[in-house]
Amino acid sequence: QVQLVESGGGLVQPGGSLKLSCVTSGIHFSDYDMVWYRQAPGKKRELVAAATTGGSLNYANHLKGRFIVSRDNDKNALYLQMNTLEPEDTAVYYCNARHQYEFHRDYWGQGTQVTVSS
Repeated sequence: QVQLVESGGGLVQPGGSLKLSCVTSGIHFSDYDMVWYRQAPGKKRELVAAATTGGSLNYANHLKGRFIVSRDNDKNALYLQMNTLEPEDTAVYYCNARHQYEFHRDYWGQGTQVTVSS
């Protein structure tokens, strides 16, 4: 059974930081491209950052410099360090795993809420 479990969300003041984690089980983690998405109320889900099997780290242009994505293949985990948070970063953050070749092997976590507010 495949599981992706996000954690680390919460309430933070503007300018603060949070680190999200996504721990996976049931997949051969190193074969999967890992992506963070987010969805704010009333908005479409958007890509935040990706850590590919080949070691590439990619970001939404408007988030570069504030967010840092990383993965640990030994721990089967994906991380997102979020700095200088803004109210506009308020959203549910989702972890996605997609096999590098077999695209039908595409899995999602349940999401973790991030709220940036004073």
